[in-house]
Amino acid sequence: MTSGNGDRFGSLVLFARNFLKHPSMLGWPLPSSRFLINELLKWVDWQKANVIVEYGPGVGSFTIEILKRMRSNSVLVAVETNEDFIRYLRRKLHDRRLHLIHGSATEICQLLNNLGYRKADYVITGIPFRTIPEELRQDIMRATLSVLQPHGSCLVYSFSSRVKPYLEGTFERVQRDFELLNFLPAKLWRCTHPRKS
Repeated sequence: MTSGNGDRFGSLVLFARNFLKHPSMLGWPLPSSRFLINELLKWVDWQKANVIVEYGPGVGSFTIEILKRMRSNSVLVAVETNEDFIRYLRRKLHDRRLHLIHGSATEICQLLNNLGYRKADYVITGIPFRTIPEELRQDIMRATLSVLQPHGSCLVYSFSSRVKPYLEGTFERVQRDFELLNFLPAKLWRCTHPRKS
């Protein structure tokens, strides 16, 4: 899973090219910095993380670090809508714990069931909720609630505070942090305890 300078440059070019094609689905033309990744992943209890879901792995910036920290018997289910990213990640990452799926976050319950899992301990995502349609946003939130363990966490990084009302409307507890050492300063959210309807 190592990557040299040439591979990193290739991932930057691929990410930027796809941002130009699908700006509303990526939100920003550069992958996350290692500072942002470390800051968000500090919220993961790796000893209790059996099933981790990642929405929108992109070029694998978070995916690689999650795999490095996961236990040997844990699994990571990474769901990506972009075929270019899926092809890239399948060439780059070879880890039996990783399930790369070309699909939508709205389908996560069925996708996990297909793999023999019912619930996830963590959902990690940087999906740009502020730029996707309202109906899709709501569908993703509902699917996330359905798939999380009762004491699971949804970890979100965003470049806008506009995601906050959607998270607070879905989860009882929303903890906020931020990371300035990123190409664009990022806001981080740890969401737990679904709101009672």
